[in-house]
Amino acid sequence: MDQREDIQIEQVQREIAELFQAIHVEIPIFLFAQPGKNDVFSDTARQALRFFRQLTDKIVLREYNLSHEAAQKWEVKNSPTLILDPDRYNIRWLGAPMGEEGRIFLEALILIGSRKSNLNEQSLQVIKKINQPRDIKVFVSATCPYCPQQALNALKAAVEKPELISLEIVDIQANPELATQYSAQSVPQTFANDILIAQGAQPEELFMLSLDKMEQQTVFIPESDERNIETDLVIVGGGPSGLSAGIYAARSGLKTVVVEKGVLGGQVATTPVVENYPGFKQVGGKTLVDIMVTHALEYVQIFPGEPVVGITPGDPITVQTSRRKFMTRTVLMATGATHRSLRVPGELRLAGHGVSYCSTCDGPLFKDKKVIIVGGGNSAATEALHMHHIGVDVTLVHRRDALKAQDFLVKNLVRNNIPVLFNTEIKEIKGKHNVEEVLLYNNKTEKLSTLPVNGVFVAIGYDPAVGMAQEIGLELTEEGYIKHDQYRTNIPGIYTSGDVAGGYKQIVTAAGHGAEAALTIFEDLINPYWT
Repeated sequence: MDQREDIQIEQVQREIAELFQAIHVEIPIFLFAQPGKNDVFSDTARQALRFFRQLTDKIVLREYNLSHEAAQKWEVKNSPTLILDPDRYNIRWLGAPMGEEGRIFLEALILIGSRKSNLNEQSLQVIKKINQPRDIKVFVSATCPYCPQQALNALKAAVEKPELISLEIVDIQANPELATQYSAQSVPQTFANDILIAQGAQPEELFMLSLDKMEQQTVFIPESDERNIETDLVIVGGGPSGLSAGIYAARSGLKTVVVEKGVLGGQVATTPVVENYPGFKQVGGKTLVDIMVTHALEYVQIFPGEPVVGITPGDPITVQTSRRKFMTRTVLMATGATHRSLRVPGELRLAGHGVSYCSTCDGPLFKDKKVIIVGGGNSAATEALHMHHIGVDVTLVHRRDALKAQDFLVKNLVRNNIPVLFNTEIKEIKGKHNVEEVLLYNNKTEKLSTLPVNGVFVAIGYDPAVGMAQEIGLELTEEGYIKHDQYRTNIPGIYTSGDVAGGYKQIVTAAGHGAEAALTIFEDLINPYWT
């Protein structure tokens, strides 16, 4: 080792020693190592601990083999395993902190020794919502430059909420069987309660959101504590129409916000595959929504999970949500539409127990099981194909003698040998605790029959969400949509676009109408037609 290397090592030691000044309490560490099993990793773990103990007297180390009663007490089965401060936290390391993992271990010592998670405010707001246990596993490797970020996210969560969150950091080279069991050959991968919630490294806020939602999140929308907000335009609805309107309105110079009571993206978010949106030959509905939301966030503030409880026309118009009040010059009603139900016996009782309205959400639960999809349009055909390809035994049930779906989809159904029961209606959904069978009526032969199934997926269209529109006195069409003239409703300052305004139920038309509505609003605010 030459003099230059000695200087570099000394510099690193000084920097780590300075970081260790944040450690105010002792850190009990238990090393479990079994001779003859992963000896290289065990020796490396000892060397790493020896190095860190030279720089702080706060590390208290005890070493046992896997036959020791302590290993049985904490259910340690892998060698080597490090358990960190088990009286306060539930954090363990399966492997040895070498290479990139050394950075992770250093962060763990600082967080545990300072007893601070160092989470930012947005992350704290998310993690405080978690009220059920989370058993996290983060799979890492010594050569992965992205692993420290994801492992640090998990460490912060485990330190912030030790009563609910446990953590295992798993080195895939030291634990190849465990990596194979979880199919975690590419790192970092993160599981919570054995559910994959993230692939790759995430920003801190997205990790906490993924941990809360128990699935990977790709868009983080900061929460706001403001109670009264003045703005030019409030868009009620965060689907393609509302998001598109937000972008165009903001680019026109209007201060704009989007308020959405449910899932951003509306029906698109639960569409398995979108194949007719310009620019994308094929794209997942959720992926398309994430792209739209990310784009809209560049221009507008979005308030998800906030139902509008009242709108009072006037100057200004008052929009009251469950959390705040908006004083605005204009409102765009882009509330979309909701799933239409069959309204047959058993549907409501067995909803969530085999009756579903979203194949993306619930389809994987029915792999290798038999289900029917009710409907004959594009949505029903798309969902049938999606479920067929994930291993579900699907039958399409349609009350007419021909499908309304596009020829392309119909040909795909035939190509994949997906059976269709024409002229067939659902009369009842039966089952004690879960769906067991359906009562079918052939409206051509007038015969009844039963069909054993595990699930019923309903895809028969949507009803426009016009509850709030009716409350404030907006006129509706004969079909139940909000009546408008060039997006203007009968109440000055209130506009409408998207599925709730009628027309073709297509993503591209909803987005286009949202853009047009925003430009109309901009022009009207310059030259108000009502004056």
